[in-house]
Amino acid sequence: MKDTKTSDLREKSVPELEQLVRDERANLYKARRDLVFRRITDTASVKVRRHNIARMMTLIAEKKRGSA
Repeated sequence: MKDTKTSDLREKSVPELEQLVRDERANLYKARRDLVFRRITDTASVKVRRHNIARMMTLIAEKKRGSA
């Protein structure tokens, strides 16, 4: 799992970011499930996904507030 660049995310619109959040949340769910069933051993991917979601949610809030 690659860390998402904030500069790349800033170029996207709010609906695009919301779609990315939905996709990332679905991937996070799958990663957590796979971790429980021992299908993956990369525990860092869960943390990276959580940080990506937080980064996207922050940008969505900024754009809706009008500061970006």
